Amino acid sequence: MIKIGILGGIGSGKSFIAKQFGYPVFNADNEVKKIYKRDKECFKKLKKLIPKYIYSFPIKKKEIIKSILYDQKNLKKIIKIVIPIVRVKLNKFIDKNKKRKMIILDVPLLLENKIENKANVLIFVDASNKEIIRNLKKRDNYNLKLIKILKKYQLPIKYKKNKSNFIIKNNFKIEPVKKSVKLIKNIILNK
Repeated sequence: MIKIGILGGIGSGKSFIAKQFGYPVFNADNEVKKIYKRDKECFKKLKKLIPKYIYSFPIKKKEIIKSILYDQKNLKKIIKIVIPIVRVKLNKFIDKNKKRKMIILDVPLLLENKIENKANVLIFVDASNKEIIRNLKKRDNYNLKLIKILKKYQLPIKYKKNKSNFIIKNNFKIEPVKKSVKLIKNIILNK
């Protein structure tokens, strides 16, 4: 099985690119949403660490955001609790799909949380700042201050590019992206 890790900055279109491969995708952001909705243990741990912000179960994203905006150190506390749960879910996903030719790992902090050892191939999604900002502004929870805080926890873009086996230029137009994905997929599958 070939495991492809998708890298890129916030709002670069990693999830969109991941879907274009047509293989099972592990979307860490979606898994975190599920954890906040369903995992009572996670709720108890977060409530204990940041009681001023986590009030009731299921955990609301706005409570998480508020805690991070109030004190950036809260992001580290949240990551420390949530990432191990995401790792367990990722391992189950890999196990469940072990007979597949390829799987895609859409994990925003793949390198930062040392999950890249789960991937055989790293693909960097490159997009212009103008396009990224336009994309981010479409999100309902767009918050520039939060984005700046999250970026501080990411490794430099140049480092991620250098670690990658392939780079896909994302201009947020479907046809050029599909062409790039098809080309890379063919190279990977025919090695």
